Amino acid sequence: MRIAYFDCFSGASGDMILGALLDAGVDLDALRGDLASLGVGGYSLAAERIRKQGFAATQFEVHIEAADKPHRHLKHIREIIEKGRLPDLVRQRAMAIFTKLAEAEAEAHGTSVDKVHFHEVGAIDSIVDIVGACLALDRLGVEEVHCSPIPTGSGTLRCEHGVMPVPAPATARLLRGVPLAACEEMSELTTPTGAVILTTVARSYGPVPAMVIERVGVGAGKREGKTRPNILRVLIGEAVSAGRLDDESDEVLVLEANLDDATGEVVGHVYDLLFAAGALDVYSSPIYMKKNRPATLLTVLAPPPLRETIESILFAETTTFGIRSHLASRHKLARTFETVETGFGPVRIKVGCRQGRVVTASPEFEDCREAAKLASRPLREIMDLAMRIWRSKNGGSEPA
Repeated sequence: MRIAYFDCFSGASGDMILGALLDAGVDLDALRGDLASLGVGGYSLAAERIRKQGFAATQFEVHIEAADKPHRHLKHIREIIEKGRLPDLVRQRAMAIFTKLAEAEAEAHGTSVDKVHFHEVGAIDSIVDIVGACLALDRLGVEEVHCSPIPTGSGTLRCEHGVMPVPAPATARLLRGVPLAACEEMSELTTPTGAVILTTVARSYGPVPAMVIERVGVGAGKREGKTRPNILRVLIGEAVSAGRLDDESDEVLVLEANLDDATGEVVGHVYDLLFAAGALDVYSSPIYMKKNRPATLLTVLAPPPLRETIESILFAETTTFGIRSHLASRHKLARTFETVETGFGPVRIKVGCRQGRVVTASPEFEDCREAAKLASRPLREIMDLAMRIWRSKNGGSEPA
């Protein structure tokens, strides 16, 4: 799966996002052609490679030729987007972004979505930024977007309504539920346009996901940072699913839930559902919660893409009100299977290697149990026999 990771260590704005995606390889002329289908005139696009506080970056700009920036309602934005010759995913993403922005603006100003005037955000440059970002992601073949924690900055800013605190009212609402990063810059680092694009398209927030980087793009903002360069970086590449980073290391998702009223039968039932859904491991530990009540800590290890599936099972099948989660690096033995013939049936031997050397080996329990059952022999006898045969095939030596 092709993914994009936005590293917002210095915030994000619409022009920074587009600058980074252009820097990652999107052709500006192709973007111009795509945007021309919207039928919105009175502007021109420019992008140039610059040095921003010591770093190479692409600065994207929309030059407005029209004298006035019309105030548009959501219905006008929808008409523009529907009229354009856009791929379905681009149209859906762009409309979802503008709808989310309208909802945040309506809440901030105490009005309805239909009555929201987008002001600066409804102007030509922001239509270009939002639809352009969706087009750029599509042209790069990005299927999934991830994002770092987002810094908002601090202090105040001046907008059409006067002086406002950072983050601006709409920006603060757009960032609800999103991890924020601390930053000492006295400025607006993340704009409403930047916030709404990222919070609409991003699937997760945190460190760089397991991936093979193919392209790196850096977009420049217009302000000069005092403590850090005003740039936004995007990493484009192929996602590496759990168990595929390499044979001896990967990244797993750890999810935990405290259950203070779950019976053993319910916990066992949840185990079965979690393993069937693709969990790598599930285990429980006895704990004591408030008022010294005995309870169960249920822990699940799963591939990161299964987060939503695992959480849905835990919320639906248990009484937990919250799930903790974090990504964890995992070092493991590279695993291969070899089959030996025991005379009572085939048995697979799981072989664990580290740096090319065999570290351990063990017979598969289910294979041994089936052979023992068919031969009416003790299970331990079949397990020992399978290991002796495997050792003899491998020079008779014990694993290193």
